[in-house]
Amino acid sequence: MSRITRWAFGAAALGLVFVTTAALAQERVRVRGTIENVDGNVLTVKTREGQDVKVKLPDNARVLGLEKASIDDIKQGTYVGVSAMPQTDGSQKALHVHIFPDAMRGVAEGFGPWDVRPNSTMTNATVDNMVTGTDGRNITVKYKDGEKKILVPPDAAIVKYVPGNKDALKAGAKIFIVAAVKQPDGMLEAPNVSVGLNGLTPPM
Repeated sequence: MSRITRWAFGAAALGLVFVTTAALAQERVRVRGTIENVDGNVLTVKTREGQDVKVKLPDNARVLGLEKASIDDIKQGTYVGVSAMPQTDGSQKALHVHIFPDAMRGVAEGFGPWDVRPNSTMTNATVDNMVTGTDGRNITVKYKDGEKKILVPPDAAIVKYVPGNKDALKAGAKIFIVAAVKQPDGMLEAPNVSVGLNGLTPPM
């Protein structure tokens, strides 16, 4: 990965953390949906809930691409994010896995609730080991405060972050914004956006 690419990913990662921290006193929303129109720096998005929202991006907005990956792309030492459902034995069953580049290692590290489904969780952590089982791949991930055992079944969506640019933000593209800040006029503002490439829907 080039120095410029590392800088871009690193800046995007810092932006994600900054938004999460700075917006604590403001109403934050996650945006999952399809771009319907692009007018300059303003995206009109049809959310997965069926609402039309407008999202304003700054001139220096960080755009991260997401493309399809496979279970073989997950290796020991890989930094991943996993949305999952808790199991009765204390483990997690993955709904999806997204693979971070090295420049984003450590972003949002930890375990907590998530909203991709009711009662779902998110773990951002480093893969410690992997074992192939009859019902999928069992991985152990470690983060600064602990570890989780996660089953990645064959039907779990697996994607990876790649460099992106504003050219990918066009009508029909599927996007995910982790923390858009709602403004008094109802407009949303976000310095970062993840966009699915080649028709991919971000599974987060």
